[in-house]
Formats: sequence, C-alpha cells, structure tokens
Amino acid sequence: MFTLQQLKAAHAKVKTGADFPRYVQEIKGMGLRRYEYLVQDGTTVYYGDDNHQVESIPIYDPQEINSSSSAAALRHTIAIHQQGQTDFLTFCQQAANAGVEKWVIDTERMVCTYLDKNGAVLIEEPIPQGDYA
Repeated sequence: MFTLQQLKAAHAKVKTGADFPRYVQEIKGMGLRRYEYLVQDGTTVYYGDDNHQVESIPIYDPQEINSSSSAAALRHTIAIHQQGQTDFLTFCQQAANAGVEKWVIDTERMVCTYLDKNGAVLIEEPIPQGDYA
C-alpha cells in the first residue's frame, strides 16, 4: 500500500507537464488506481486496492468554483498550461473559473477527467503512455 509520503516524493519529480505521464506510471506501480484533485482547495484523495484511501491536506485557501462551466474555456486553460505558459496555481484558478470542481486521474484507463459541480464531464483526455524508463 502506498503512503502520502511516497506519493509526494513521486510528485516532487514533476517539473513540467512532460513529466506527468512518468509520474502517473510511477504511482500506478505503487498500487494507486485513481485520485481526485479538488480544485476548491487543492486537497487530493488517492484510492488504491482493497478500499485503501489516503487524503492530503489543502494546499491553498479555498477559492470559488464558477457554477457556470465552460468546456471551451477549460480547453484553452489546459492548452496554455501544457505549453508551460502558466504555473500550477494559475492553472487551478483558471480551472475554477471554467467551472471545474475536480479532476480525476484514472491510472487503469489512463485518462484525466474534468468534472463540474454537477458531476458532468467537461473534458476527458488520455494520459500519454510510452517507454519512460
């Protein structure tokens, strides 16, 4: 079973968006099946086998999530973040403005799903896979 410390150590290796697929492969290897990132305050809930669950503490002050969601605004937010034009906190603020309540990383399906306050899928995108050795 994974610990929060192990997950944090793996995440510390992520310096750019290009490092993210390797990170997902690493945490998948620890037995992590999915995690949910809560945009309101940066809390992350990690889920593994046999109902194993670990939750982080909030990483920033609570922010308002726009109740009117926009997949188009989110697509733009994702695109500029993946190009390195924004830092992570700015990405989270822009995601909140686009109405994202949380995103879910599914290590089984290798997808990232962005959901609004009503649980509607705004965007689901594949996580690149490959040889990351």
